[in-house]
Amino acid sequence: MQTSAALDRINPSPTLAITSRVLELKRAGVDVIGLGAGEPDFDTPDFVKEAAIEAIRAGKTKYTNVDGTAELKDAIVAKFRRDNRLDYTPAQISVNVGGKHTLFNALVATLDAGDEVIVPAPYWVSYPDVVQFAGATPVIVAAGADVGYKLTPAMLEAAITPKTKWLILNSPSNPTGAAYTVDELKALGAVLERHPHVWIFADDMYEHIVYDDFRFATIAEVCPSLYERTLTVNGCSKAYAMTGWRIGFAAGATWLIKAMAKLQSQSTSNPCSIAQAAATAALTGDQSFLKERAQAFQVRRDLVVDMLNAAEGITCPKPEGAFYVYPSVAGVIGKSTPAGKRIATDSDFVGYVLDDAKVAAVQGVAFGVSPAMRISYATSEALLTEACQRIQAACAALK
Repeated sequence: MQTSAALDRINPSPTLAITSRVLELKRAGVDVIGLGAGEPDFDTPDFVKEAAIEAIRAGKTKYTNVDGTAELKDAIVAKFRRDNRLDYTPAQISVNVGGKHTLFNALVATLDAGDEVIVPAPYWVSYPDVVQFAGATPVIVAAGADVGYKLTPAMLEAAITPKTKWLILNSPSNPTGAAYTVDELKALGAVLERHPHVWIFADDMYEHIVYDDFRFATIAEVCPSLYERTLTVNGCSKAYAMTGWRIGFAAGATWLIKAMAKLQSQSTSNPCSIAQAAATAALTGDQSFLKERAQAFQVRRDLVVDMLNAAEGITCPKPEGAFYVYPSVAGVIGKSTPAGKRIATDSDFVGYVLDDAKVAAVQGVAFGVSPAMRISYATSEALLTEACQRIQAACAALK
């Protein structure tokens, strides 16, 4: 017995591998600071927890509609109208077991061998692997720090071919925190209007985590002509601190939503009924805490950016959103550690920082643009300060 060709086309998630490694070190008593996980340190709001407890007590523990309860779909329809000025019907809504499941369903339901998917880099680690699992080809378009880690219209135009089926657009971005302005989205939309065979997977998972009065917008909102061929994707994991509840959702063309439901009916079936009740409460309840948490993240962002820019060999741009920074480590490449090991790649540097400074980050090669690293600042200011001091010391020790 051998594993399938489809499985052989993908790799284990490098971000989850880092998280597992940190947990192992902590269990062994090592004083390690994990900055690799994309997970808020805030707790799920109490009113969301109470809704889940009440759902259990009310016996809402049975199967639901395969891609979401009517109550949750109604809440998602209202969310898109309230937050994004987008009108959908419940038949246009898909509820999935997290945003990664939404990605998997949409791509596996629509891609065939020979199809292409444009994936701007730096990218979330799952994008190219799910494309490859589906038998299609990821077309990686590198958008470096010189363009703010954002795809330009010229880059998009050059990447589109007759085989292009999807463009994946993530704003604010994991791993960089870069976010597209309304004008930037309109400029990309003008290119897409000329290529009606290209669909848009708009990953808005970090919508509510933006800074400095940045106005979040999604492409179907600012480019109404693209509404019919955009899958607008979101979820509860990041903004509502519900990573473990596993609820992602999407809105799009009815035929696509039905296709995703067909696939889901033969894989996971419905998302957890209790998690759906909690998500309904999250989307319909008091939203004021979202701004408060974003303000706390902004303080952390500023702390980390300033401290990393004070480290020898590191250059850290200031992101517009999410809770990551993506600093260049080009200035440490070619140097040697105190033990005499040469730093040839960002993987070498991240390994050195973990081994010597006991700080865990993720190497840039995992996200398609090197030499860099991703650091999550979704933890306390005290831990972030300590971690950045350790990184500064590790950089100063290189020769």
